[in-house]
Amino acid sequence: MTKPIVTSGDVARRAKVSQSAVSRTFTPGASVSAKTRDKVLKAAAELGYRPNALARAMISGRSRLIAMMVAYLDNQFYPIVLEKISRALQERGYHILLFMTDPGRQDQVVQQLLQYQVQGIVMASATLSSTLARECAQTGIPVVMVNRYVAIPHASSVTSDNIEGGRLVAKFLVDGSHERIAFIAGDEDSSTNRDREAGFYKGLAEHGLTVWDRAVGGYSFDGAAQAARELFAKREKPDAIFVANDHMAFSVMDVLRTELKLAIPGDVSIVGYDDVPEAAWTGYDLTTVSQSSDAMIDATVTILIEQIEKRQVKKRAAVIPAELIVRSSARLPK
Repeated sequence: MTKPIVTSGDVARRAKVSQSAVSRTFTPGASVSAKTRDKVLKAAAELGYRPNALARAMISGRSRLIAMMVAYLDNQFYPIVLEKISRALQERGYHILLFMTDPGRQDQVVQQLLQYQVQGIVMASATLSSTLARECAQTGIPVVMVNRYVAIPHASSVTSDNIEGGRLVAKFLVDGSHERIAFIAGDEDSSTNRDREAGFYKGLAEHGLTVWDRAVGGYSFDGAAQAARELFAKREKPDAIFVANDHMAFSVMDVLRTELKLAIPGDVSIVGYDDVPEAAWTGYDLTTVSQSSDAMIDATVTILIEQIEKRQVKKRAAVIPAELIVRSSARLPK
């Protein structure tokens, strides 16, 4: 025999309170007295009541769902971002719906996720068109891009200071007496790669140098390995490489050590970007630029919740300071 469904009305009658008091008791952040809360929770426990989040969302028009859109999780930085954003939003009574996408399909996926009545969208390693950003804004749905930005209205962004980070790497390598300094790019179309490379070139120019050589890794492990092989297949080889992120830098280090039998940093210095936890592992001990995931998550959640609560979508751009973390993968300045 099927057990009858216990409703909020049943709880209200048992606790001798209004149905709205039951609703407030089970709504994070809602105002309800301690006495009423205790009565409602006691009645709910006795009846075996469980609030229906979907029904409450339909009634209130507030789903408390945030869509997170990710193009790939290979880069160790993004699983960290996903976990920290999920925890931070859960503490505020919101929950994450994860959507995976591929380059060129972002707008299509956004159209799908909007069917879930989400109240906000976080995009990591993904971008969207100005048309869709405008559509989200018109429906009151804020969009925040993490570790990316696009020059369009309506979509907010949270990034590290990639230009300054690239400049710090250039100065560090020049101060270490390197002369043949190469760069391995990530995705040519991404704002992070463009800014890191621009800052790197600027830093070299400040010391009268230009980039020695360049290859493209596409932010992939295999792509970075092939880029390293290309750089070292030439007669004149680099004595230092700035790799656009840590994920690729690990691949480059593996190729140089295992395939080419080169010493790091004795034969060539390697510097990455992100400072993911694996960068501190003894096997890599990677000198890298740190972009604080905690600061980036705080900024993302603050922008998102503020715009949801005010019901006002407004473009904001948060830039988190970059810091060079010196380890043993690169020769130290004298």
